[in-house]
Amino acid sequence: MRFGLEVGDAVSFARTVTDMDIALCAAITGDFDPLHMDEAYARGTAFGARIAHGALILGLCSTCASMVAQRSIAAGTDGTPASLGYDRVRFLRPAFIGDTLTARYVVEALDAAARRSDSRIEVLNQRGETVLAGRHVMKWVAAL
Repeated sequence: MRFGLEVGDAVSFARTVTDMDIALCAAITGDFDPLHMDEAYARGTAFGARIAHGALILGLCSTCASMVAQRSIAAGTDGTPASLGYDRVRFLRPAFIGDTLTARYVVEALDAAARRSDSRIEVLNQRGETVLAGRHVMKWVAAL
């Protein structure tokens, strides 16, 4: 099995959260919880302001997974990389409109027999605080 990757390979992706990001995430997912959508409501919560959806934050990690998959393909992998899922995802801090979030993705294990990789994912805000932490498993699917 040729992955086209090495343990320790890493990518990152940064984005500043906007009101439009939250509105589009709500429209796509159907999650219109007032904690995300209603500033007056959110001001009265423990967070003090609207927060970004967890799915939006995790989506930044999906971008990184795609970057790793494309790197693998460019390096001549002999399979098609596809996500098997995210494990042990934890939202450790809220992300607010105006926060610049940086997703980091680090390949930590490659299993040729299982055609899988296991990677650490994390998202940090502009102050270097961890907003999200978890794991990602990718499978290199052999041609049918």
